[in-house]
Amino acid sequence: MARMNPPTIPRSSIAFILAPRLRGGLLAIVLALTTSATTFADKIPRPAGGPSLRIATWNLEWFIAPENFLALARTCVPRDGSPGSRERYIPCDVAMEKERSALDFRVLERYVDQLDADIVALQEVDGADAARRVFRHHDFCFSQREGVQNTGFAIRKGVPHRCGPDLLGVSLDDRVRRGALLIVYPGEKREFRLLSLHLKSGCPRRTLDDPRRDCQTLARQVPELERWIDEQAAAGRRFGLLGDFNHDLLAGEGPARNDQGQVRNLWAEINDGDPQGLELINVAAGQPFVNCAPDQNYRSYIDHTVLDARLAEWRVAGSFVRLTYDARDALQRKLPDHCPVGVDLRIPR
Repeated sequence: MARMNPPTIPRSSIAFILAPRLRGGLLAIVLALTTSATTFADKIPRPAGGPSLRIATWNLEWFIAPENFLALARTCVPRDGSPGSRERYIPCDVAMEKERSALDFRVLERYVDQLDADIVALQEVDGADAARRVFRHHDFCFSQREGVQNTGFAIRKGVPHRCGPDLLGVSLDDRVRRGALLIVYPGEKREFRLLSLHLKSGCPRRTLDDPRRDCQTLARQVPELERWIDEQAAAGRRFGLLGDFNHDLLAGEGPARNDQGQVRNLWAEINDGDPQGLELINVAAGQPFVNCAPDQNYRSYIDHTVLDARLAEWRVAGSFVRLTYDARDALQRKLPDHCPVGVDLRIPR
C-alpha cells in the first residue's frame, strides 16, 4: 500500500507513540485526552469492490471460561512442581495473574467485533466453551488435545466449512500443541484449507540450529510442518498457515540448513520451491511492525498469516489487517499479549 506523505496521525494513535516515554500522572493525562473522544466500536473497514472474506490469527493467551479457570486455579501447579499424569492444569502464576473478569470478556468481545473477521485461527484457547464467550456469531473447530491450550478456528456462521483432523506430527507426541485443520468451501472449486498453529516458544529470532532446548524443539516441528505443506502443494490445493509461530519468519536469512544438514532457517526450509511451483507469501512482508499495546517493546511479528501462491491470488491488495489495543484498555483490562494479524480475500463465486 502506498504511504501517504505527510501522514496524518489519528488522536487515538498518539498514545501509542508517546506512552513509552511518559510516566505516572502525565501518562494518565495523555490517555484521557487521546481516548475520550474516540469510538472504539468501529469495525476495520472492508475493501471496496464487492464481498470479501477476512481471515486472521489471534493468540488469546490462556483463554479459559471463568468457571473452568476457577476449578483449575484450585489445583494449579507451582513453578517447580509437576502436574503428574494430569493433562488439564494451569501454572500457579497463571492462576494468580490471568483470571479475567466479566468486563475483560466484554472488552475482548468488542475487539472481536472491531476485527470483523470471518475466520479467525485461534491459539491458547480452552475449546469452544471459552471461545463463544467473545465470538458470539461463530462456529468452532478445535484440536482435540486434552490440555487447556488448544489451537482452532472461529468461523462466522454461514461460511461453508468442515473441521479436519488434527495435525498430530507438529505436537511431537503431544508434548507441544497440535495443529488444527479447517476446510473452507468443502467440495467446491474454490475450496481451500487453513492450518492453525502454535509452535514452540523460546526461539523467536535465533537460528534453529542453536543448541538451546527451545530452538531444538522448534527445529523438530519443522519437518512435520513441511510435510503437510508439501502434501497440500502436491495435491494442487490452495492453503494457508495461520498462527503463533513463536518465530520471526521475516528476519530469517541464509540457507535452510547448516553444513551438518540441520534445519537452520525456518522460512527457507518450508518455502523451498519443492514440490515444483511451491511458493509461500507472508502477508506482513513489507509492513511496518506495530506492537499490540504501548507498554510492549517487541521488535517483529511472530504471529503470521501465510498463504500459498494460489490462495494469494485472491488476496485483496493493500488489505493487511493489524488490530491493536486502545492504551486505556491495555492498562486496565487483562487483554492477550498478542493481537490479530490477517488479510482480506476476494473469493470467486
